[in-house]
Amino acid sequence: MDHVGGCHCGNIKVRLRLSMPPQDSLLRACACAFCRAHGTRTVADRDGTFEIEAADWSLVERYRFGLRTADYFICRRCGVYVGAVCDTSKGQRAIANINCLTDRSAFTQTPATPDYDCETTEARVERHAAKWMPAMVRQ
Repeated sequence: MDHVGGCHCGNIKVRLRLSMPPQDSLLRACACAFCRAHGTRTVADRDGTFEIEAADWSLVERYRFGLRTADYFICRRCGVYVGAVCDTSKGQRAIANINCLTDRSAFTQTPATPDYDCETTEARVERHAAKWMPAMVRQ
């Protein structure tokens, strides 16, 4: 199942492929300050994929915070956060912010609100490798 979207101004484009319908996809709304500030609803599907590309990469901010294990992609022009990518032992892995998808209303589950504050850097990268989906950053 393909889902497309991107930032508000159209500079960043994303394609999300999931192995299950949107209404069955497990969503998360992380408890960290960044995710709360952006009102995120994220999804990761180990059997899916996440692709990101930009018309102008100079307008894409790769923001890292906390343990600095992942790049959070934000458009510098319109401010939309589209997803995060982490380098792991299994290659690049990602989560997608479904709020940037054109069919975001199809994702109807109430997001879980996990708290990852006690994780070590190693544990976090291992979790991303195990639970996030394969990613392709097209530059």
